[in-house]
Amino acid sequence: MGQLSLKTVIKTFGDIQVVKGVSLDVTEGEFVVFVGPSGCGKSTLLRMIAGLEHTSAGDIVIDGKRVNDLPPVKRGIAMVFQSYALYPHMSVYENIAFPLRVERAPEEVIRQKVNAAAAILHLETRLQQKPGQLSGGQRQRVAIGRAIVREPEIFLFDEPLSNLDAALRSDMRIELTRLHKQLGATMIYVTHDQVEAMTMADRIVVLNAGYIAQVGAPLELYHKPQNTFVAGFIGNPRMNFLPVTCTGVSDAGVEVDWQGSRRVIPVEPRAGIEGATLHLGIRPEHVTLERGDFALRLTPSVVEQLGQQTIGYAALPGREENFCFVLPGTRVIEDDKPLDVGFAAAECHLFDAEGQALPRRVDLAAMSVPPAL
Repeated sequence: MGQLSLKTVIKTFGDIQVVKGVSLDVTEGEFVVFVGPSGCGKSTLLRMIAGLEHTSAGDIVIDGKRVNDLPPVKRGIAMVFQSYALYPHMSVYENIAFPLRVERAPEEVIRQKVNAAAAILHLETRLQQKPGQLSGGQRQRVAIGRAIVREPEIFLFDEPLSNLDAALRSDMRIELTRLHKQLGATMIYVTHDQVEAMTMADRIVVLNAGYIAQVGAPLELYHKPQNTFVAGFIGNPRMNFLPVTCTGVSDAGVEVDWQGSRRVIPVEPRAGIEGATLHLGIRPEHVTLERGDFALRLTPSVVEQLGQQTIGYAALPGREENFCFVLPGTRVIEDDKPLDVGFAAAECHLFDAEGQALPRRVDLAAMSVPPAL
C-alpha cells in the first residue's frame, strides 16, 4: 500500500511551535520531497511520521490506520538517516541483514533478501567488507539496503546525501530515482537542496516556518509559485523582485509601470489593485542581452564564469538585494562595466503587497511539449 495522510499535525517543544497544523496526503508509489530552509520543520515532520517524535496534536494515518501511538517498528516504515549509522565491526552483509536478525527471520530468508538488495544497489562484491573499506556513496547504499530488506510500505530519507561530495551526490540522486522506479514504493525525502527536490520529486512540499507554503510538481512550483517565498526559494540563482505600480487591469492581464515602462503582465487580474504597489518577479535565466519589454542598464560588480553559463550581480539604486542575470555560455562581461539587459513581460511573475501571487496564465502541459523541428 504505502498511503500516508497527515491531518493538522502540530509539534511543539515547550512554548515553541515548530510544525503548525500541517495537512498532506501522499498516494501509493509517490516520491514526495520536503524542502525548505533550516528550521522550517521538515526533519521534525519526517521524524513524527517515523515515530521518533510524538505529535503534539493531529493524526498520522498510514494505509488507513492511525499510527500516532505505534512504535516505529509497527508503522511499516524504514528510515535512512543523514549519518550512515552502520556498525563498523560488522560486514556489509551483516549490516544489511541486521533488521532481519532482530525479527528472527530464517537464515534462508535473510540470505535471499540481502542478496536481492545487494544486487539492486550494486553491492554484490562488497558484502564481506567492513564499512571502513567503503566510500561514502557505498556506505549510504548499505544504509539504503538495510531499509530495503524490511520491505516497508514507506521509505523515509532524512538528508541522506548531505555528507557526500558534489559528484557523489549527483550519482546518488540518479541511483535513488532509479531505485524508486524499480521498487515502486512510496518515498518521502527531506532535503534543503532544491536541486535534489527538483530532479527527484513527483511532488515537492515547500515548508516555511512550520507551515506548508506550497505543494506541487517541480515545474509547477517553478512556473507558478503561489507566493514570494516559494518564488524566491525555488530556482538558483533566486528570482529577482522589483517594485512596480499597477496602472490598470483588463482581460489581457495586469498593466504595471516600472521606471516609465508600461506593460501588461499576463496574470489573472484582481479588482481593487489599481494604483497599488506590486512586486514584479523575473528569474535570472530569463534576463537577456536583448532589449525586451523591460530594459535595464546594469553595472555588474561580480561576474561568475561557469562555462555553461555566465552569472552577473549588480546593485540597483534603492535596493538592498543585487539584481542577478544568467546568460548562456561564456560571455565576455567585465566587472564594473555597464551593459544593457532586458526581459519579456510574458516571463514575469506578479505578487501583491502581501506576497501572494496573481496566477500566471501559463499552460504547463504545452510548455512540456518540445517545439516542432
